[in-house]
Amino acid sequence: MTVEAIQEAIVQLSDVERRALAEWLDELEEDAWDRQMEQDFSPGGRGAKLIAEAEADIAAGRTRPLEDMLAEIDQRKLH
Repeated sequence: MTVEAIQEAIVQLSDVERRALAEWLDELEEDAWDRQMEQDFSPGGRGAKLIAEAEADIAAGRTRPLEDMLAEIDQRKLH
């Protein structure tokens, strides 16, 4: 089946059917994204180095709590 044939079939769907298809496609994409993130940030993945760097920064005390950073941003907005 070609993309064009699928598109033609989608045009024939009712609004309810098209919304259901769109929701299914969204879920499919979300699942694919989750799998890719899991793969990228697992040991040996493309993001593993970033995880190691972040863990080293935390261990060395080179980080600040998120709450402190957000409070600082809020203070800047007030001034």
